[in-house]
Amino acid sequence: MKRARKRILVTGGAGFLGSHLCERLLAEGAEVLCVDNFYTGARDNIRHLTANPRFEVMRHDVTLPLYVEVDEIFNLACPASPVHYQHNPVQTVKTSVHGAINMLGLAKRLRAKIFQASTSEVYGDPAMHPQPEHYRGNVNPIGVRSCYDEGKRCAETLFFDYHRQNGVNIRVARIFNTYGPRMHPNDGRVVSNFITQALRGEPLSLYGGGSQTRSFCYVDDLIEGILRLMDAPDDVTGPINLGNPDEFTMRALAEQVLRLTGSTSPLVLQPLPSDDPRQRCPDITVATQLLGWQPQIPLQQGLRRTIDYFIDHLGLGDSQPAASRRQFA
Repeated sequence: MKRARKRILVTGGAGFLGSHLCERLLAEGAEVLCVDNFYTGARDNIRHLTANPRFEVMRHDVTLPLYVEVDEIFNLACPASPVHYQHNPVQTVKTSVHGAINMLGLAKRLRAKIFQASTSEVYGDPAMHPQPEHYRGNVNPIGVRSCYDEGKRCAETLFFDYHRQNGVNIRVARIFNTYGPRMHPNDGRVVSNFITQALRGEPLSLYGGGSQTRSFCYVDDLIEGILRLMDAPDDVTGPINLGNPDEFTMRALAEQVLRLTGSTSPLVLQPLPSDDPRQRCPDITVATQLLGWQPQIPLQQGLRRTIDYFIDHLGLGDSQPAASRRQFA
């Protein structure tokens, strides 16, 4: 296997994306050091991995220096949902900026390749659609989302400055909306919101009328893209968009979740949150050309898997309508 005998650090490894990445790296034969402060990560996400002798967990905050010996670093540490990153915006900025400095310093010392999980939020409320990597964005630097948006933009700056000044071998991916099993049920993201509300028979909160659009990439596809970027030639630094270019309105997503769950929950209109983007969709031409990567799992299939996870995770299996349970037979 490509990563057999490599020792790999994954910061934020107990989070939604991090746990899937740890799982995939172990499957490829690597030794994995999962580092997380468990602010948004959960031990349940990695519990099934702890029996593996090549897996190690360390409780640590990346805003503090870390002294370990590894061959590769995947820096995923940072709360990624508005509910969580707005709870402590100063700490969110510190996680993105101080965390990047600490991980880049470690990569420089070890001469290790390092991956940065950036975000489509660097594009802000985009004036170009879909968003290509050369688009510089339309970001409010003083809004309620700025702690995350500008923190990630600064992290990208640091990665490329360490690359130019110190020769650090970097990879930067701009990750668009991703969903799948192990999402936090209360993270405020639209997929988890709609699914949990539908399964509990609660009204689905449709913000701003539901005409704003997003694209949704299933987590397995996203992890494949991350690993292809990490394995690309050294001149492929990124930033590279990773996401699904199929675009849906929030209303269409809500209606699809209702169909798949068999829920009769109503849609309830809510005011649009501050600085919420009207459109968000990746141009993945670069990822397709340089990485040979395209998402493979359509939204309906991915939603079924995610709904199945939430039915089990929330302990709602026996309370679901027969029509809903048949989806997963």
